[in-house]
Amino acid sequence: MEKKIRTVLVTGGSSGIGKAIVQRLSNEDFDIVFTYNKGKDKAEGLVRSLESKHVRAVHWDASVVQSLKKLTEEIPKVDILINNAGLGSATVKKASSNPLEQDELLLKVNAVAPLWLTKAYLPVLKKEGGVVINISSVGGGITQFPGFSFADGMSKAALTFFTKQLAAEMAHEPVHVFAVCPGATETPMFSASSLEQLNEEEKKNRISKLPGRRLINPAEIAEIVYFLTTPDAVVLRGSVLDASLGLGVNPGLLQK
Repeated sequence: MEKKIRTVLVTGGSSGIGKAIVQRLSNEDFDIVFTYNKGKDKAEGLVRSLESKHVRAVHWDASVVQSLKKLTEEIPKVDILINNAGLGSATVKKASSNPLEQDELLLKVNAVAPLWLTKAYLPVLKKEGGVVINISSVGGGITQFPGFSFADGMSKAALTFFTKQLAAEMAHEPVHVFAVCPGATETPMFSASSLEQLNEEEKKNRISKLPGRRLINPAEIAEIVYFLTTPDAVVLRGSVLDASLGLGVNPGLLQK
Protein backbone atom coordinates (compact mmCIF):
# COMPACT_ATOMS: atom_id res chain seq x y z
CA MET A 1 0.00 0.00 0.00
CA GLU A 2 1.43 3.36 -1.03
CA LYS A 3 2.28 5.63 1.87
CA LYS A 4 0.13 8.75 2.11
CA ILE A 5 2.09 11.99 1.75
CA ARG A 6 0.63 14.46 4.22
CA THR A 7 0.28 18.16 3.44
CA VAL A 8 1.62 20.55 6.07
CA LEU A 9 0.72 24.24 6.21
CA VAL A 10 3.11 26.39 8.26
CA THR A 11 2.10 30.01 8.68
CA GLY A 12 4.88 32.55 8.97
CA GLY A 13 7.43 30.09 7.66
CA SER A 14 10.07 32.35 6.15
CA SER A 15 11.83 33.46 9.35
CA GLY A 16 12.63 32.49 12.92
CA ILE A 17 10.92 29.45 14.39
CA GLY A 18 8.69 29.05 11.33
CA LYS A 19 11.72 28.81 9.05
CA ALA A 20 13.30 26.20 11.32
CA ILE A 21 10.07 24.19 11.24
CA VAL A 22 9.97 24.26 7.45
CA GLN A 23 13.62 23.21 7.28
CA ARG A 24 13.10 20.34 9.72
CA LEU A 25 9.94 19.02 8.09
CA SER A 26 11.50 19.24 4.62
CA ASN A 27 13.62 16.23 5.66
CA GLU A 28 10.46 14.11 5.99
CA ASP A 29 7.82 12.79 3.62
CA PHE A 30 5.59 15.87 3.63
CA ASP A 31 4.26 18.27 1.05
CA ILE A 32 4.99 21.59 2.73
CA VAL A 33 3.33 24.92 2.12
CA PHE A 34 4.39 27.91 4.18
CA THR A 35 3.04 31.43 4.24
CA TYR A 36 4.75 34.77 4.25
CA ASN A 37 3.39 38.30 4.35
CA LYS A 38 5.90 40.92 3.21
CA GLY A 39 9.07 38.88 2.90
CA LYS A 40 8.58 37.44 -0.58
CA ASP A 41 12.30 37.42 -1.46
CA LYS A 42 13.15 35.73 1.85
CA ALA A 43 10.43 33.12 1.32
CA GLU A 44 11.54 32.34 -2.22
CA GLY A 45 15.13 32.13 -1.03
CA LEU A 46 14.16 29.54 1.56
CA VAL A 47 12.39 27.44 -1.08
CA ARG A 48 15.47 27.56 -3.32
CA SER A 49 17.81 26.67 -0.48
CA LEU A 50 15.87 23.52 0.31
CA GLU A 51 16.05 22.31 -3.29
CA SER A 52 12.83 20.40 -2.80
CA LYS A 53 9.85 20.00 -5.10
CA HIS A 54 7.73 19.46 -2.02
CA VAL A 55 8.11 22.93 -0.47
CA ARG A 56 6.40 26.07 -1.69
CA ALA A 57 5.57 29.51 -0.37
CA VAL A 58 2.27 31.39 -0.61
CA HIS A 59 1.25 34.87 0.45
CA TRP A 60 -1.10 35.37 3.41
CA ASP A 61 -1.84 38.50 5.41
CA ALA A 62 -3.03 37.17 8.76
CA SER A 63 -4.57 40.52 9.69
CA VAL A 64 -6.98 40.59 6.73
CA VAL A 65 -9.99 38.27 6.69
CA GLN A 66 -10.29 38.47 2.89
CA SER A 67 -6.81 36.98 2.61
CA LEU A 68 -8.08 33.87 4.40
CA LYS A 69 -10.48 33.01 1.60
CA LYS A 70 -7.72 33.28 -0.99
CA LEU A 71 -5.40 31.06 1.04
CA THR A 72 -7.96 28.32 1.65
CA GLU A 73 -8.94 28.33 -2.03
CA GLU A 74 -5.28 27.96 -3.03
CA ILE A 75 -4.63 25.30 -0.37
CA PRO A 76 -8.00 23.53 0.01
CA LYS A 77 -6.76 20.58 2.07
CA VAL A 78 -4.19 20.20 4.82
CA ASP A 79 -3.35 17.30 7.09
CA ILE A 80 -1.16 19.22 9.54
CA LEU A 81 -1.78 22.87 10.38
CA ILE A 82 0.96 24.74 12.20
CA ASN A 83 -0.21 28.17 13.34
CA ASN A 84 3.11 29.95 13.75
CA ALA A 85 2.69 33.41 12.18
CA GLY A 86 2.74 36.16 14.76
CA LEU A 87 3.67 39.68 15.73
CA GLY A 88 5.73 40.74 18.73
CA SER A 89 5.65 43.83 20.89
CA ALA A 90 8.46 45.35 18.82
CA THR A 91 7.68 44.04 15.34
CA VAL A 92 4.08 45.27 15.56
CA LYS A 93 5.43 48.83 15.63
CA LYS A 94 6.57 48.39 12.04
CA ALA A 95 2.96 47.79 11.06
CA SER A 96 1.46 50.77 12.93
CA SER A 97 2.60 53.70 15.02
CA ASN A 98 -0.80 53.93 16.75
CA PRO A 99 -0.74 52.11 20.13
CA LEU A 100 -4.43 51.17 19.86
CA GLU A 101 -3.92 49.73 16.39
CA GLN A 102 -0.88 47.84 17.67
CA ASP A 103 -3.01 46.19 20.35
CA GLU A 104 -5.61 45.26 17.76
CA LEU A 105 -3.02 43.80 15.39
CA LEU A 106 -1.38 41.72 18.12
CA LEU A 107 -4.69 40.17 19.08
CA LYS A 108 -5.84 39.70 15.49
CA VAL A 109 -2.64 38.17 14.09
CA ASN A 110 -1.62 36.11 17.13
CA ALA A 111 -5.03 34.81 18.22
CA VAL A 112 -7.89 35.58 15.84
CA ALA A 113 -6.07 34.54 12.64
CA PRO A 114 -5.22 31.04 13.98
CA LEU A 115 -8.86 30.75 15.04
CA TRP A 116 -10.06 31.69 11.54
CA LEU A 117 -7.62 29.38 9.81
CA THR A 118 -8.26 26.40 12.06
CA LYS A 119 -12.03 26.75 11.73
CA ALA A 120 -11.65 26.91 7.95
CA TYR A 121 -9.71 23.64 7.82
CA LEU A 122 -11.48 21.83 10.65
CA PRO A 123 -14.09 20.05 8.47
CA VAL A 124 -11.41 18.38 6.34
CA LEU A 125 -9.24 17.65 9.40
CA LYS A 126 -12.17 15.92 11.09
CA LYS A 127 -12.97 13.94 7.97
CA GLU A 128 -9.43 12.88 7.07
CA GLY A 129 -7.73 13.08 10.46
CA GLY A 130 -4.95 15.52 11.19
CA VAL A 131 -2.92 17.65 13.56
CA VAL A 132 -3.14 21.26 14.72
CA ILE A 133 -0.07 22.77 16.38
CA ASN A 134 -0.27 26.31 17.75
CA ILE A 135 3.02 28.11 18.37
CA SER A 136 2.35 30.31 21.36
CA SER A 137 4.88 31.78 23.81
CA VAL A 138 6.02 31.36 27.39
CA GLY A 139 4.88 34.98 27.88
CA GLY A 140 1.10 34.73 28.10
CA GLY A 141 0.94 31.07 27.15
CA ILE A 142 2.59 29.89 30.37
CA THR A 143 3.29 32.85 32.63
CA GLN A 144 3.61 36.63 32.62
CA PHE A 145 6.47 39.11 32.53
CA PRO A 146 5.95 42.53 34.14
CA GLY A 147 6.87 45.32 31.75
CA PHE A 148 5.94 43.42 28.59
CA SER A 149 3.02 44.23 26.30
CA PHE A 150 -0.45 43.51 27.68
CA ALA A 151 -1.90 42.76 24.25
CA ASP A 152 1.00 40.49 23.27
CA GLY A 153 0.57 38.38 26.41
CA MET A 154 -3.21 38.36 26.07
CA SER A 155 -2.96 37.11 22.49
CA LYS A 156 -0.75 34.20 23.51
CA ALA A 157 -2.99 33.35 26.47
CA ALA A 158 -5.94 33.30 24.07
CA LEU A 159 -4.06 30.96 21.72
CA THR A 160 -3.34 28.44 24.46
CA PHE A 161 -6.94 28.62 25.69
CA PHE A 162 -8.07 27.96 22.13
CA THR A 163 -5.74 24.96 22.01
CA LYS A 164 -7.26 23.41 25.11
CA GLN A 165 -10.83 24.23 24.12
CA LEU A 166 -10.35 22.79 20.63
CA ALA A 167 -8.71 19.67 22.05
CA ALA A 168 -11.70 19.21 24.35
CA GLU A 169 -14.09 19.54 21.40
CA MET A 170 -12.02 17.05 19.37
CA ALA A 171 -11.86 14.40 22.12
CA HIS A 172 -13.74 11.88 19.95
CA GLU A 173 -12.45 13.14 16.60
CA PRO A 174 -9.23 12.13 14.78
CA VAL A 175 -7.75 15.60 15.25
CA HIS A 176 -4.76 15.98 17.57
CA VAL A 177 -4.27 19.46 18.99
CA PHE A 178 -1.19 20.86 20.75
CA ALA A 179 0.45 24.15 21.69
CA VAL A 180 4.16 24.83 22.00
CA CYS A 181 5.29 27.80 24.10
CA PRO A 182 8.91 28.75 23.34
CA GLY A 183 10.92 30.94 25.67
CA ALA A 184 13.80 33.26 24.80
CA THR A 185 14.62 31.98 21.32
CA GLU A 186 17.29 33.24 18.95
CA THR A 187 14.93 34.86 16.44
CA PRO A 188 14.57 38.30 14.87
CA MET A 189 11.34 38.81 16.85
CA PHE A 190 12.92 38.12 20.25
CA SER A 191 15.96 40.20 19.35
CA ALA A 192 13.76 43.15 18.40
CA SER A 193 11.75 43.02 21.62
CA SER A 194 14.45 42.20 24.16
CA LEU A 195 17.99 42.62 22.85
CA GLU A 196 18.37 45.25 20.13
CA GLN A 197 18.10 48.17 22.55
CA LEU A 198 20.98 46.80 24.64
CA ASN A 199 24.71 47.20 24.15
CA GLU A 200 26.89 44.10 23.84
CA GLU A 201 27.69 43.90 27.54
CA GLU A 202 24.03 44.29 28.48
CA LYS A 203 23.05 41.57 25.98
CA LYS A 204 25.58 39.15 27.47
CA ASN A 205 24.33 39.97 30.96
CA ARG A 206 20.69 39.38 30.05
CA ILE A 207 21.42 36.10 28.29
CA SER A 208 23.56 34.94 31.22
CA LYS A 209 20.50 35.25 33.49
CA LEU A 210 18.41 32.93 31.34
CA PRO A 211 18.02 29.22 32.17
CA GLY A 212 21.02 27.42 30.74
CA ARG A 213 22.64 30.86 30.30
CA ARG A 214 21.73 30.78 26.62
CA LEU A 215 19.06 31.43 24.04
CA ILE A 216 17.01 28.57 22.62
CA ASN A 217 17.92 27.54 19.09
CA PRO A 218 14.89 27.61 16.74
CA ALA A 219 15.87 24.12 15.57
CA GLU A 220 15.17 22.84 19.09
CA ILE A 221 11.59 24.06 18.85
CA ALA A 222 11.29 22.63 15.33
CA GLU A 223 12.29 19.20 16.61
CA ILE A 224 9.48 19.32 19.18
CA VAL A 225 7.04 20.34 16.46
CA TYR A 226 8.14 17.44 14.27
CA PHE A 227 7.61 15.01 17.13
CA LEU A 228 4.05 16.32 17.56
CA THR A 229 3.30 15.32 13.96
CA THR A 230 4.15 11.69 14.71
CA PRO A 231 1.90 8.94 16.11
CA ASP A 232 4.04 8.77 19.26
CA ALA A 233 2.74 12.21 20.29
CA VAL A 234 -0.94 11.25 20.37
CA VAL A 235 -0.91 10.70 24.14
CA LEU A 236 -0.08 14.42 24.51
CA ARG A 237 -3.32 15.55 22.85
CA GLY A 238 -4.43 18.87 24.32
CA SER A 239 -1.07 19.62 25.90
CA VAL A 240 0.36 23.12 26.19
CA LEU A 241 4.10 22.45 26.17
CA ASP A 242 6.45 24.77 28.06
CA ALA A 243 9.45 24.81 25.72
CA SER A 244 11.30 27.60 27.50
CA LEU A 245 14.34 25.86 29.02
CA GLY A 246 12.71 26.46 32.40
CA LEU A 247 11.94 30.17 32.04
CA GLY A 248 8.25 29.39 32.46
CA VAL A 249 8.81 28.20 36.04
CA ASN A 250 11.20 31.05 36.86
CA PRO A 251 9.96 34.12 34.95
CA GLY A 252 11.80 36.52 37.22
CA LEU A 253 15.02 35.67 35.39
CA LEU A 254 13.90 37.76 32.42
CA GLN A 255 13.33 41.34 33.47
CA LYS A 256 12.83 44.31 31.19
